[in-house]
Amino acid sequence: MQEFVLFLITFLFVLLIYEIFIVRRTKKKKKKKEEYEPVEVSYLVKKYKLDLKKVNYNRLLQVIAFTSSLDIALIVSIILFIKNFILEILIGFICTLFIILVSYHIVYLIYKKKGMIKNES
Repeated sequence: MQEFVLFLITFLFVLLIYEIFIVRRTKKKKKKKEEYEPVEVSYLVKKYKLDLKKVNYNRLLQVIAFTSSLDIALIVSIILFIKNFILEILIGFICTLFIILVSYHIVYLIYKKKGMIKNES
């Protein structure tokens, strides 16, 4: 039960931080017509050919904030079960890469199903 509470607190904290520093900042820059794009959006556009003309950009930012918060909370929860510092670092690094790649691939699959990828209807 304690692990679940920590997972939930971590998730909500990271989501709040992400909303304040990434989502709001991006929305302000878009209103001022400044060119600013979060790294996650650039990754989805370059790797998976996400069509930003078809996507609701604010909704995409919310999905990215949720996904990143879930990833970080999951990684923290996994690392808590390990008691060796060196193993924590090693497994944390491997888990971080794997979880982020898988989660953004899932985001891609969802947007692909909705037809928001370039060269698809």
